[in-house]
Amino acid sequence: MPRPNQTTTPRSITIHPPLHTLTPSRTHHPTTMSEAKLEQEVQRLAVTSTKKAYGIDGRMYASEVQEKWESFLGQTITVGGWVKKGRAAEKGTLFFLEVNDGSCPGNLQCKRKVDESDEEAIKLYKPLTKTGASVLLRGKIVKAPEGKEQKFELDIEEVVHSGLIEGSYPIAKARIPLEVLRKHCHLRARTNIISAVARVRNALAQATHRFFSDNGFMYLHTPLITASDCEGAGEMFQVTTLFSKAEKVLETPLPSDEEVKAAEDAVAEQEAAVQEMRDAKRNKKTIKAADAVLQEKRAALAAIKERVLARDGIPRTEDKQFDFTKDFFKRAAYLTVSGQLQGESYACSMGNIYTFGPTFRAENSNTTRHLAEFWMIEPEIAFCDLTGCMDCAEDYVRYCCQYVLDNCRADLDFFAKFVDKTVIDRVTELTAKQFARVEYKDAVKQLLELQAAFESKTDEEKAGKKSLFEIPVGERIDLATEHERYLTEHIYKGPVILYNYPKEIKAFYMRETHDEFDSVAAMDILVPKIGELVGGSQREERLDVLRRRLQEAGLDESDYEWYLDLRRFGTVPHSGFGLGFERLIMLVTGMENIRDVIPYPRHPEHIP
Repeated sequence: MPRPNQTTTPRSITIHPPLHTLTPSRTHHPTTMSEAKLEQEVQRLAVTSTKKAYGIDGRMYASEVQEKWESFLGQTITVGGWVKKGRAAEKGTLFFLEVNDGSCPGNLQCKRKVDESDEEAIKLYKPLTKTGASVLLRGKIVKAPEGKEQKFELDIEEVVHSGLIEGSYPIAKARIPLEVLRKHCHLRARTNIISAVARVRNALAQATHRFFSDNGFMYLHTPLITASDCEGAGEMFQVTTLFSKAEKVLETPLPSDEEVKAAEDAVAEQEAAVQEMRDAKRNKKTIKAADAVLQEKRAALAAIKERVLARDGIPRTEDKQFDFTKDFFKRAAYLTVSGQLQGESYACSMGNIYTFGPTFRAENSNTTRHLAEFWMIEPEIAFCDLTGCMDCAEDYVRYCCQYVLDNCRADLDFFAKFVDKTVIDRVTELTAKQFARVEYKDAVKQLLELQAAFESKTDEEKAGKKSLFEIPVGERIDLATEHERYLTEHIYKGPVILYNYPKEIKAFYMRETHDEFDSVAAMDILVPKIGELVGGSQREERLDVLRRRLQEAGLDESDYEWYLDLRRFGTVPHSGFGLGFERLIMLVTGMENIRDVIPYPRHPEHIP
């Protein structure tokens, strides 16, 4: 890994050759192939490609055709995609289709000239000009006429496949508002903006795996169903089968009071009978048989009482709480809010690891920055303190930014033109400028001073604003997004790493520093336009301190015995952080709503 405070540059990317050379995909063809078919096959095989789309007729990616079009001049190739724009010219005999397959921002112009008297051909091509139609086309790459914007085009020779538009296409118009596109998540990837986001998302995922793999981290899969609350916030989605079983429970009629009393009396009578036999010293075989009858009657009474408690079909305890001992896992279970704790167990056994997967938060937050389901990158670094954690997080963010600059420039140009004109400069600056590192107490002091200075201004100087911040700054508060953005956009004018936070506003697993500020070794990376991008800490490796912190957080120590074992058996100093993947995508694209950078957003009252 690069040394602290040293600019990270991405390693060179090697495109591996195909697993095998391009050969006929239909080896079962009869040997008596017609001359025309043979010629067509020879032409297809003459087209060399470094990427295999594994499609019908040796389909090629539009991105490769656009990149190497000169080497394909005069050759017949097959491309597929969806029509972005289509039109007919020369009295309906010349058809133009702008086709995009999602592999790059640019459309591939395809054309076909038909004879005015060829009604069948006109009938074939006319419906293909509708936006959204799918096509698989075979044709020859030719130079475009002089004066045209595009340098080349595809002369269509054959329509191998077509999928026509039936009825009204919901996203046919250009520049559809993002709010409208969210209602069509299953189709919005066909728009320029969402497909660009998807390509950047893919590139950032690739960059993530490259960075950690190149630096010796092992990729770890952690469970999505867990019994522990990593954050201690209680905002978790519960996983249960109790409700799905309720209908079956309700098939059993609810016992009457008389039936309950009769079962209780039967148990009491049998208990008395057994006791009488024992007092009379009857033979063991007789007592054993009577005791078996008693156990049956007790079980019947327990079942009746359990059914009474489950009036609505859901098992409950005597104090009317849900009885999770009757659930699938025999205890309460939740969707994970973090894979950190499980990640620590492997980091404390095998060294550096990282996780990359979905996490879930049942926060009722309808904001542009929160989702109920999102993706997290969570490295855990063995034998590492807070400084090493900050170094790794900064290097990773800067690496990702450089990777996107190197591999998604056309998409970034699109975002700069239509979304945020400053995005390229901002991402470039992230790769070149060291992140400021500021202690939490010093950052809060600056904000308090600015807040006080604003309050001392006259009404005229305040220009109609009542206060500098909607949420007032306090000495030991959990900073709001507006405070974080103010630090990055107005004071430091770039990314900031805040560290050494007050103990009471951070999670139980963060290492106490025992300084005069009573802080923990925690850090957050704050970036312009977003606020918090990364949250991390040195983990508490001391058993006694961790047990006390669990108690202070009001968490049941028995749920974390396995986690405490890591401190009992060969404990080591270690650190880690979590990065919200969707926020990283927002940072490098300039997109303002997190719901537009994930394929299928889940948020309160919405699950498409």
